[in-house]
Amino acid sequence: MRCTPQVHGAAREALTWIRHIVQTEMNAATDNPMVFAAEGEMVSGGNFHGAPLALAADLLVMAVAQLATISERRSERLVNPALSGLPAFLTQHGGLQSGFMIAQVTAAALTSEIKTLAHPASVDTIPTSANKEDHVSMSMGAALKAARIVSLAAHVLAIEVLAAVQALDLLAPLTTAPPLQRAHAAVRAVVPTLAVDRSPAPDIDAITTLIETAELERACALHFR
Repeated sequence: MRCTPQVHGAAREALTWIRHIVQTEMNAATDNPMVFAAEGEMVSGGNFHGAPLALAADLLVMAVAQLATISERRSERLVNPALSGLPAFLTQHGGLQSGFMIAQVTAAALTSEIKTLAHPASVDTIPTSANKEDHVSMSMGAALKAARIVSLAAHVLAIEVLAAVQALDLLAPLTTAPPLQRAHAAVRAVVPTLAVDRSPAPDIDAITTLIETAELERACALHFR
């Protein structure tokens, strides 16, 4: 827990670099050959190679894996009465109700899948086109994998948020900081307090949507970009 700021900070620095690379490549010329009509010149080169985006996508995977891993550990602390001081699995009816036990198990499973997918794609290369394309970036594989991992991580974070708002309800009438009160209200507008067991899937999906649309961030009135 004490190293969370350092891990988050490193991940944010990585995301800053990734954003720079993606913006640069989106505005770059990737044709081959490059045609300069005004100068009457054609230049053959390798601007089509996807190495910059492949490396950026692989770094995105590693940064997000770090964030998801710590998020899952925070979820575990919330449901663990030995660490939280709250009712086991955040339910008032322990023994009869499983509360958020399965939600935390889901977070653990998703995090393990993220770590399994975190092997970099860009270190691989398979020559093609009669060995003309003798070093390929694997950027498409890296990008598809990164998209999958970002979606999984959003669900991991949603589970942490789901547990956190339940914990705040259990701590009432104590209140938290104003930004987190607004986040709590935004979540409770779409997900009711857990009183008796129900499938956590719809609640997790609803909070994931709040995360992916930045509604939760706007509710906090905090901007990290």
